[in-house]
Amino acid sequence: MQAIRASDLARNTSAILERILAGETVRVMRNRTEVAHLVPARRTMTAAQAIAGLEGKLSPAQGEAWLKDSRGEFEEKVRDPWE
Repeated sequence: MQAIRASDLARNTSAILERILAGETVRVMRNRTEVAHLVPARRTMTAAQAIAGLEGKLSPAQGEAWLKDSRGEFEEKVRDPWE
């Protein structure tokens, strides 16, 4: 973990954020006192990304069963809640 001065962070914010995006953690120092740790944010994924790699891993019957189970009590039709 590299330490940088707060003034360097102010002058080079974009470059430092790129390093953090690449996975680096940075300590921010002010007057020789550590004031912050800048760490990469946790990665999130959409539902589409989560299931993208599933194709071919389930048989058609398993896929149908999963789809049926995932719907639970939901109906196929969408209703207007204001009616």
